[in-house]
Amino acid sequence: MNLRDLGYVVAVAEEQHFGRAAERCHVSQPTLSGQLRKLEESLGVTLFERTSRSVVTTPLGEEIVRHARLALEQATQIQDIARAHRNPMAGPLRLGVIPTVSPYLMPLVLGALKRRYPDLTPALFEEVTDSLLARLTAHQIDAAVLATTPDAPELTSIPLFDEPFWVACPKDHPLSRQDEISEAQLADVDLLLLTDGHCLRDQVLKVCARSRGPAKQHPGGHRIADLRASSLETLLNMVAAGFGCTLVPALAVRSPHLSGADIVARPLRLASAQRPVALWYRKSFPQPRLLEALAGVILDQLPDSVTPRPDVRQAAAI
Repeated sequence: MNLRDLGYVVAVAEEQHFGRAAERCHVSQPTLSGQLRKLEESLGVTLFERTSRSVVTTPLGEEIVRHARLALEQATQIQDIARAHRNPMAGPLRLGVIPTVSPYLMPLVLGALKRRYPDLTPALFEEVTDSLLARLTAHQIDAAVLATTPDAPELTSIPLFDEPFWVACPKDHPLSRQDEISEAQLADVDLLLLTDGHCLRDQVLKVCARSRGPAKQHPGGHRIADLRASSLETLLNMVAAGFGCTLVPALAVRSPHLSGADIVARPLRLASAQRPVALWYRKSFPQPRLLEALAGVILDQLPDSVTPRPDVRQAAAI
């Protein structure tokens, strides 16, 4: 048994397909299948139930896969510790960022990160919160920028900033004539939402205490369909087309979609209308100084529309 074989075991368990697992491991399918059969013979157990259409991990195989992941993680940590000793700001950094933050924050951060730490090689994963948490706990990424507080005792975080919400509405909407929007004014607005799975959707619903009901009657008599977008950009295009209003995080106010004449963004006068953004990572991650350095770069690049957490500046300095 060796680390390569353990990597094959984990790949097959996650892909549930020998062909995809072989492609992921950069070997031929016969090579991967042969090595796994040899491993099963040496252990005297069956790790996978094979049929012509599927591959299913056996109950005993699930337990062995769990230990294989731990062994691979420990081996990676040995390499990371040695590399960090030579240069803590060098090597790969696998960073996840939610889609309602990534397009607006990462263009500001990546260039500065490259200039400050030229030996660092970041890899960016832009996915919804649940997907990033799954990757984080599976050791597929090193850290994730999230706007929620996950219920995961094995994770910890570096708080970054509090991001307020703004109201985006069509240019001819009555709210466009206001300097800022009150809670009472927001209560009468037909809001467009992102699809399920986006934390921003849940945050907007929480702020506005609105239901997910079907189409509602607009005060002027126009019916607004229950339209939901899979991205914030699509949502803003729907606003520009006059289908309704939405709440956008402050970083998105800088978006080109909001710089045109068809959409107006106004601040929301509500203290609770904000979300805490933090850098989450496993407590076992062997290079916390690297993540502190990343947090420092992020804080240095923040625009005036968001407020850094006061307890972070000193902690993130490196």
